Amino acid sequence: MAKIDAVALETFRSCLTTSKVYTPGSEGYNDALIRWSDTGTKHAGVVIQPIDTADIRTALLWAQEHGVDIAVKGGGHSAAGTSSSDGGLVIDLSLMNQVMVDVPHKTITAQGGATWKEVDEAGAAHGLATVGGTVNHTGVGGLTLGGGYGWLSGQYGLTVDNLLSAQVILANGNLVHASATEHPDLFWGLRGAGYNFGVVVDFTYRAHDQKESVYSGVVGFAPERLEAVMEQLNALLALPDARSGAMCIFARAPDGSGPSIVVICFYNGPRDEGERRFSGLVALGPVFNTLDMIPYPVVNTLQNPQATYGDRKLFKGIFYEPPLDPTFARKIFDSIMAKTQAEPELAPSAIILEFTDMRKICEVPLTASPMASRSTTQNGIVFLRWTDPGKDQEYRAWAREVQSKWKTELDTKTQNQVITKVPQYINYAEPGDSVVTNIYGDNLARLQAVKAQYDPNNVFHKMHPIPLATSQ
Repeated sequence: MAKIDAVALETFRSCLTTSKVYTPGSEGYNDALIRWSDTGTKHAGVVIQPIDTADIRTALLWAQEHGVDIAVKGGGHSAAGTSSSDGGLVIDLSLMNQVMVDVPHKTITAQGGATWKEVDEAGAAHGLATVGGTVNHTGVGGLTLGGGYGWLSGQYGLTVDNLLSAQVILANGNLVHASATEHPDLFWGLRGAGYNFGVVVDFTYRAHDQKESVYSGVVGFAPERLEAVMEQLNALLALPDARSGAMCIFARAPDGSGPSIVVICFYNGPRDEGERRFSGLVALGPVFNTLDMIPYPVVNTLQNPQATYGDRKLFKGIFYEPPLDPTFARKIFDSIMAKTQAEPELAPSAIILEFTDMRKICEVPLTASPMASRSTTQNGIVFLRWTDPGKDQEYRAWAREVQSKWKTELDTKTQNQVITKVPQYINYAEPGDSVVTNIYGDNLARLQAVKAQYDPNNVFHKMHPIPLATSQ
């Protein structure tokens, strides 16, 4: 991208009222470029950190006038760099991170730069929670605008199913309130394809009564227990409980002792019920077991040690139709263990599999939001982490090979079924790497109409852009 004209940049700076501004060479510029993954870092022409909507409006209009690329940063967790811009403008919302709780009406309102840590803690102070991220330093915006799974999804659905309204600054600079009654078409589009319509400066969520403590923790198993662990997790899905969920992680043990299987367990209830729920897993003889009654916000920190900032990372979304075949799981486990053994740089990498009660999620019709992956199909991630930029293409190619194995397994299992839903969760599909040709499914045509109304010039196109109807 061409360098931003110095005169235009100075004019822009003079029009801003309260934002911090960073340009190449200025103090704080390099810090402003930092993202969760080094693969997401790009050298912007200018970064602003606004604290009010007026400067965001100014930035959007200025960038369009001068043909400058626009990226919006919330939590900065995109490994593909969709919250960054090479030479363009980054609107960094990190200073707009306030969270407000309306106890009488049971709502939580979070500004666009907040993380789920702030939301969890603010809600917990009043005995409330909403469906949020399972890594608590993830931004509220990215998770919400792509659908949003969390530990409470079994009870309350997706994050977007709990979104009541949003304040959005459109490409034309207008600030609009989107809800079921105001700009309902925009509100519909935000709930699953929301990266495509504007800068969301705050989100208001339905909150739910939440006991301070839940039964949760981590249990770890030796590799030879893999098939038995899979059978237990399959059994939990076969007898679903909306208050319960689990994640299974294939990874090398953090202490370097070798391959391991880690299960994060969650039960939103008392100890005795949680112990009964996971008694089958515990009976397998884990090598460690931290299950206990812990504060709900702590549950969303259990993955944080694996999801720290730094290094190069990639996500490849995978999916499976339960029950998961233990024989297939063994092949995948052996594959990633062999890879990380041969490539020590990949030692922090993992396969992460989710076991979620999908019934509440599937109650919502496919046309009620752009989320096209509401089904019993479960989600997972190929998560690779390394340091050498020279290995980027090699590791991405290998991750695609692993991803394709899951796609083949699903296709084989469902070959005699009529599938109308998209199997891949949009937030686990990096732009350009979706294994389905249309991530929005049957909702695409309506999304194109909403896009034409609210962003006809395609200003917002970083994350799963909606193909314009005129370009087909």
